[in-house]
Amino acid sequence: MPDPMLPNQAAHVDPLIDEATQVDVVESELIHEGRVWDLRREEFIYNGQPIVREFIDHPGAVAVLAMDERERVLLIKQYRHPIRHRDWEIPAGLLDEAGEHPLSAAQRELAEEADLEADDWSVLAEFTTSPGGSDEAIRIYLARGVRAAREVFARTEEEADIEVRWVPLDEVVEAVLARRVQNPSLVIGALAAQASRETGWATLGDAESAWLRHPKLGSPAS
Repeated sequence: MPDPMLPNQAAHVDPLIDEATQVDVVESELIHEGRVWDLRREEFIYNGQPIVREFIDHPGAVAVLAMDERERVLLIKQYRHPIRHRDWEIPAGLLDEAGEHPLSAAQRELAEEADLEADDWSVLAEFTTSPGGSDEAIRIYLARGVRAAREVFARTEEEADIEVRWVPLDEVVEAVLARRVQNPSLVIGALAAQASRETGWATLGDAESAWLRHPKLGSPAS
């Protein structure tokens, strides 16, 4: 029955799912081309009214929650200049190579940032980082069957002094809930892994599956 506190709620409540919505984009202008991502201004029609918004035009990214046979998670710590912290993260990187499948990008990032490979890959979670101001979407993969990579990569700039640590999943979740670590891919990945583990990993997705929610890759052929 309807909730008396929500007078506009229908009697039948559908499952929670974000609703894709098509709008008429009247104008789209690149107003700044950055080194990593761009700034775009668009005018569109919504509810019959013209609206102008500026947002970060982002290629998207992938992240990897790598877990060993002892259910320890591979964490890396590196410097992030905008927040002036060396924060704990999981390996991640941009989808900035044309035509590269997100899974291939995730495998590349795990090798480049942690010198690791994995035999078993699954989709763990997906999220948009700041939907009011950016079209960035991130897919987090769960990687198991981890082993040392055949090649060791030379790292530069912020990655030159990366610190690597294997941490039990429960300890990572504890650090998240205590607000000691705040990187979004780490936070979402750790909580999703804990929740999925409780279901016997029944929530995991096919690593090769199309990324339908990605603003730029969202088609069954992606």
